[in-house]
Amino acid sequence: MPANRLSRLLAGSAPVIVPVIVLGASLALSGCSGGANGPQLPPASFVAMQEGPGEEYVIGPLDELTVFVWRNPELGASVQVRPDGRITTPLITDMPAVGKTPSMLAEDLKLQLSQYIQDPLVSVIVNKFAGTFSQQVRVVGATGKPASLPYRANMTLLDAMIAVGGLSEYAAGNKARLIRFDKERGQQKEFALRLSDLLRKGDSRANVMLMPGDVIIIPESMF
Repeated sequence: MPANRLSRLLAGSAPVIVPVIVLGASLALSGCSGGANGPQLPPASFVAMQEGPGEEYVIGPLDELTVFVWRNPELGASVQVRPDGRITTPLITDMPAVGKTPSMLAEDLKLQLSQYIQDPLVSVIVNKFAGTFSQQVRVVGATGKPASLPYRANMTLLDAMIAVGGLSEYAAGNKARLIRFDKERGQQKEFALRLSDLLRKGDSRANVMLMPGDVIIIPESMF
């Protein structure tokens, strides 16, 4: 084919070839960016973390509590929940604490103290908490330091990953999974996570709200 005719054909087809090449490159890049497959949770709204557990927090073994009795400070105490799930305060021995919310425990203490003083006003504050097994968030696999974390109100995926030191060098972050137990249906649900996008690209849409009992599983990359 003559050189001048070939040049005219290439020049005429250039506007068609270039968009096709660009489109192909875009598809290739989107495929390499790595999105997690499977159902995903909606992005978390940015809510300020509470310093302590929420009102519905369930007291667990080794939690540290402050019991305050209004106008009777000598009846209060700073105590740690024993491994057997009980606490001891002045006038009260072996009060079960595990499995109760702070308000429930306060009511039980109030009932017992009513034998000694009239209409006691009791409050219970959780200072340091470990939580029951069902109140923890567990992060396992290719992370800096796998751990069981006490659940806090408004806890997000980013909060949990910061607590465990982020991803390990060989983590396949965008293949991570979140396992959550559905109490209503009595079965587990599995959700895809995009940890690499969240931690390494700063994609806030990959941040999701966590629930008590969630398990985050992070696999290692195969190469």
